[in-house]
Amino acid sequence: MSRRRKLVLATHNPHKKREMSALLSHLGITIVGLDDFPQIGEIEETGTTLLENSLIKARTVHKITGLPALADDTGLEVDALDGAPGVYSARYAGKDPSYQDNVNKLLFELKGLKLEKRNARFRTVISYIDDNVELHSEGVIEGVITLESKGTEGFGYDPVFQPESYSCTFAEMNQDEKNLISHRARALEKMKKILEPYFDKGEYIG
Repeated sequence: MSRRRKLVLATHNPHKKREMSALLSHLGITIVGLDDFPQIGEIEETGTTLLENSLIKARTVHKITGLPALADDTGLEVDALDGAPGVYSARYAGKDPSYQDNVNKLLFELKGLKLEKRNARFRTVISYIDDNVELHSEGVIEGVITLESKGTEGFGYDPVFQPESYSCTFAEMNQDEKNLISHRARALEKMKKILEPYFDKGEYIG
């Protein structure tokens, strides 16, 4: 190959960009974020599923930039809340909430519930789009919602999500530890396995 492929991560979230870039670093591509494209504002997530929202974001960015685009949508599903907040996880506490606002609402909704009744899972769907194909993958990790926030790493609901078989929350892990097991890591690993032979065939160079 005479030049590196370029891939746009369809996110304004610096935490998510850093996490996804680290997970994709061995794919042999140049990864850029939406901060390189100031003309792209917030993309309205009007889908009713994680897949729909990830496709909306990837399609929008690909259409504007002309480059291959990768987008994800992630939801936290809590059994005791009938799967909520789910697709609305990022705006669970209302319009433009902070991470802490969402965590506070979740803990309030589960107040008084014992740990063994607080089963939950993180689910991530990732979509890749270029001129030729639309691809997607999914990653899931089971766990529980803790009784209180613990840890300062990560973002979102990380301080209250304790993955199965672990005694600490995502926010008590460093990024490398989280990237070994997280929902986003599992979805990206599946996507990498799809993209590697696709890129090797020279199907698309950004």
